[in-house]
Amino acid sequence: MEIENTMLPGVLILRPSRFGDSRGFFSESWSEQRMRDAGLAFHFVQDNHSMSVYAGTVRGMHFQSPPHAQAKLVRCGRGRLLDVAVDIRKGSPTFGKHVAVELSFDNGRQLLIPRGFLHGFVTLVPETEIIYKCDDYYAPECDGGVRFDDPDIGIEWGIDPEKAVLSDKDRAAPLLKDFVSPFAWEE
Repeated sequence: MEIENTMLPGVLILRPSRFGDSRGFFSESWSEQRMRDAGLAFHFVQDNHSMSVYAGTVRGMHFQSPPHAQAKLVRCGRGRLLDVAVDIRKGSPTFGKHVAVELSFDNGRQLLIPRGFLHGFVTLVPETEIIYKCDDYYAPECDGGVRFDDPDIGIEWGIDPEKAVLSDKDRAAPLLKDFVSPFAWEE
């Protein structure tokens, strides 16, 4: 397993080893023990799997607030997507900054996003599947979000924002400047 730091402390790119032959490949996509050995202590309790029919589908930017905040481990099961994490921890030196990583079936990369970050993605090809683990259960009363095209965040999605395929909830999300974060940065 390769582990790569990003510009946002705690947000990591993981690349599990793939063992292939003429039949295809095998990859251990998650091992709690291997992660513990690498200093990463996460206990995931829920797996989510979504498929987006159209390229240009944006899901995000989402979070769950305490007491049901979630860390996520995200990977692409089919297709290609641009996965994004935004720091929303009040007082953080990287508050409002983001990292964007292309995840695909082919590259096998995963993005580890700790609690205190927004998460979202855009599909880059049709019929893209995203699979992600969460370390707490979905709690609708703790669900929240910020606009994907917030100019103060400045994410380069690689699509025309006017043509993004969005849910009504994501279309109505507030801007970062109008949002009161439930997360605080801890040194």
